[in-house]
Amino acid sequence: MAKRKKYIQQALLVMLALIGINVAAAYFHGRWDLTAEKRYTLTTHTRQLLRSLDGPVDIEVFLKGDYPASFRQLAQATKELLEEFREYGRQNVRFTFVNPGQGLSDSARMKFFGELTAQGIMPFNMKVQEEANEGYAEKLIFPGALVHYKNKTVGVNLLKNQGGQDPMQTMSSSEALLEYQFANAISKLATDKKPLVGYMMGHGETLGAEVYDALSTLQNNYGLDTLSLQSTSYIPSDFDILLFAKPVKPFSDTDKLKIDQYVMNGGKVLWFIDETTATMDSLQKHPELFVFDRGLNLEDLFFRYGVRINQDLVQDLQCDVLPLIVGNVGNRPQIQPVPFPFFPMLTPTGAHPIVKNMDMVLSRFVSSMDTVGNDGIRKTILLTTSSHSRSMRIPAQIGLESVKVKPSIRDYRQQFVPAAVLLEGRFNSLYRNRLGQEVENSFKAASGKPFRESAVGNNAMIVVSDGDLIANAVSRKEGPLQMGINEFNPGFAFANKEFFLNCLEFLSGNSGMMESRNKELTLRLLDPEKIKQGKNKWQVRCFVVPIGLILLFAMVFQFVRQRKFAE
Repeated sequence: MAKRKKYIQQALLVMLALIGINVAAAYFHGRWDLTAEKRYTLTTHTRQLLRSLDGPVDIEVFLKGDYPASFRQLAQATKELLEEFREYGRQNVRFTFVNPGQGLSDSARMKFFGELTAQGIMPFNMKVQEEANEGYAEKLIFPGALVHYKNKTVGVNLLKNQGGQDPMQTMSSSEALLEYQFANAISKLATDKKPLVGYMMGHGETLGAEVYDALSTLQNNYGLDTLSLQSTSYIPSDFDILLFAKPVKPFSDTDKLKIDQYVMNGGKVLWFIDETTATMDSLQKHPELFVFDRGLNLEDLFFRYGVRINQDLVQDLQCDVLPLIVGNVGNRPQIQPVPFPFFPMLTPTGAHPIVKNMDMVLSRFVSSMDTVGNDGIRKTILLTTSSHSRSMRIPAQIGLESVKVKPSIRDYRQQFVPAAVLLEGRFNSLYRNRLGQEVENSFKAASGKPFRESAVGNNAMIVVSDGDLIANAVSRKEGPLQMGINEFNPGFAFANKEFFLNCLEFLSGNSGMMESRNKELTLRLLDPEKIKQGKNKWQVRCFVVPIGLILLFAMVFQFVRQRKFAE
């Protein structure tokens, strides 16, 4: 009786211990990320952002349905990430997976799809096999999500289209950017005060339809105001970033002094500069076009900060297309898309979070760049041409007829010509030891700040040698398109908008958010050549070894059994 009572007591203790462990695990639990690249570990900034939420964030993910394995993998990775978000955001992070448009009528579905596109979620045409093997049909899917927070909504595009890249690498890059995409969306919704961007005017910059997407992007994500250097005696410090979008008129020394002192006082600048007069409008009007230097008078300012935009035009075999008349069929002209080397598709270097895991960027009439010696300034090349490019010195003549002839790869020997450079460090003033006391006193009286010969601290600016990189095409039917879309080849959107936003995000000081762009997932794939060579060997091993182990176990078991009963 005593023995039975002791047994019951022990059983009760074990049951109570198991219950206690389960209750404690519901409130106190930990996770260990054993992956080499810390795939499941959130950055410090993301964890702090989720913990600081003061209201629920609702996330609708449009990755539910009968999708191929690659999209199911993306959906699983998204679910695992959002579960990790919920670990830190607790009840303030809620998510659901839905099939977009399910249960809606055709008209309502198309309207909903239009709303998703307006939120920046780009559709993807997927080929699916029909029943009874009757062929393939196209299915429109939206690999994205909508994030809702306090009556505000922002779209997240989850699939990164890596042009020309292996599909598995594309999915890997998309998974690597999931944390950044969701955390960035939540950060924008949770931030009340937005950085102020000054869109610079007064040097021929435009506010027309060709910059509609850039201005809309700025208005949706930042505070925006225009500023003319001619109408102000100094640049107010209220502006966090200055944006120069394709100026066409020369800068005076007074203009450059205002910019210089803005930089010396910690202001950030984003330059999109066309060094030449080449434009698509001019080329369409004149089949033979003479290209000259635009004469912006910015060479000395850039040189002092550590970069030089050369007076040339870059041609690249990795380029976009332009429709040209290549012949006649009867009385009708035959129009075909022809590669146009003056439209290089720039490749991100991956050397900085700004361009990490990013697609190619479309450029038009870009010039080459050089970094120059400048102590204390770190230069990071962000965008380059391909390994088959060349530069044409200006003045020069370009024409549409020349591109109808197939180019020779031997003529394109330059490799990875820089087209965008990030400059970081403590800049020195262009006007150091050059101004008289009277000018310095006049500037101090106007701005309320003394003239500075060097920056107050470390600063940053980005220089891009293409003013059209943030311009958008304007379609006769659809109006302004998204930047990075060629109106003659609208099936693919280049990463111009992503590059533009990443530059602004970095310059606005959100370095913690940019940290999550550094995440990179390693694809540990089997070597196809080794698989091919050792295929038969491994097939034999996988077939023979299990059977051999079973037979060996049976023999040992029979031997032990016979010996046991023989005794």
